[in-house]
Amino acid sequence: MAGEMAREQSHRPVILVVGGGYVGLYTALRLQKKLSRGRAEIVVVDPQPHMTYQPFLPEAAAGSVEPRHVVVPLRRTLPHCRVITGAVTGLSHADRKARIAPVVGKTFELSYDVLVMAAGSVARTLPIPGLAEHGIGFKNVGEAIYLRNHVLDRLDAASSTDDPEVRKRALTFTFVGGGYAGVEAFAELEDMARYAIVHYYPRLSPSDVRWVLVEAMGRILPEVDLDMAAWTVKQLIARGMDVRLNTRLESISPEGVVRLSDGEEFPSDTLVWTAGTKPNPMLTATDLPLDGRGRVECEATLQVKGMPDAWAAGDLAAVPDLTKDDPGATTAPNAQHAVRQAKRLADNIVAVLAGQEPVPYRHAYAGSVASLGLHKGVAQVYGVKLKGWPAWFMHRTYHVSRVPTFNRKARVVADWTMASLFRREVISLGQLQDPRREFVFAANTGRAGQLPPPRAEAAASAPRADSA
Repeated sequence: MAGEMAREQSHRPVILVVGGGYVGLYTALRLQKKLSRGRAEIVVVDPQPHMTYQPFLPEAAAGSVEPRHVVVPLRRTLPHCRVITGAVTGLSHADRKARIAPVVGKTFELSYDVLVMAAGSVARTLPIPGLAEHGIGFKNVGEAIYLRNHVLDRLDAASSTDDPEVRKRALTFTFVGGGYAGVEAFAELEDMARYAIVHYYPRLSPSDVRWVLVEAMGRILPEVDLDMAAWTVKQLIARGMDVRLNTRLESISPEGVVRLSDGEEFPSDTLVWTAGTKPNPMLTATDLPLDGRGRVECEATLQVKGMPDAWAAGDLAAVPDLTKDDPGATTAPNAQHAVRQAKRLADNIVAVLAGQEPVPYRHAYAGSVASLGLHKGVAQVYGVKLKGWPAWFMHRTYHVSRVPTFNRKARVVADWTMASLFRREVISLGQLQDPRREFVFAANTGRAGQLPPPRAEAAASAPRADSA
């Protein structure tokens, strides 16, 4: 009996899930539920030990939600899976082997039977002079924390000086990209900064602050109809915000001077880049078939074309959109499709392991919701268009229903409840950006108690999200 059990154990299929984001987490979560313990070994590999629920990042940056509550710990949520914190640096599906670099230790090879490619996307940047030195993205919780502290730090700097040039530069916030991520971050942070200035910065006025949104297209929010996008632009302009359409970022000088394609130049301590994403570049180190945009070519069943036992979904997958007449149409890279694809992908894997046929993925786009600050929003769902408070309420209701685990849902709702009862917390914890600065200064100089120079120069330099 023991020998038979050992043989069964040794022949368990190993399901390798590359990525712990939307697709990776939801797929592994459903697989561990559908496959009884012992039927398969599920291995999840991701550089971070958590999944980030990105739609809540703007609210985390604005202080409406505790940053810890927008991340879902993988080990706690996937107790029946093996979680490896590391990066897949190469993969040969022909050999069923993946090369993994853990956060600590030597690179090793992992053999598997079934592959789920769910490594997601990264920021799509352009070769713009100064962007790498001065820009910051907005895709993870570290960047959200950094940006919140940075904005409040700039308010502190402006309030603490009488130099008009320093104030102007500190109080100019530039965002590049008019998609949902950019517009939500732009509007939420302006709303937070306005609140902070009115209540805690008597030497500043909201009119002193300049918020600039740069978008290369002739509109923002391409996911909604043009009239809703135009209404959103009007709302932002009514709040004193500067929206530049048909405009590109040309360069950022070493001194932090932003130059736009319309010829304007202005100094800005803050440059946030949200101008799109691209499939994870690690795909080039695999033998999976890629299309012209670097995405994994998939069948409608979410199986990789020509690759048995290989599956893919989410931002990096070119999945045929069966709800459209265009045979070349693929599903959009958004959370709505990713969550639903993960469910179908997991069910299809279970079906194939049981000798059944997989089912094609089909889902018509339901619409989009966006927050534009506290009690402000825009939404278009199943053809119904909402503005203002109703859209903001729908945004919160929808996303709290989608964030994984009851634990996280309860914590987010608790954050909102506390925020409705008390004033916003607008404290800058800028020391998080460089927590060892004062200690290193004391250790190197031997003058404990003498403070190092102010953080103004460090704040004006290139942001480092990985130190947040």
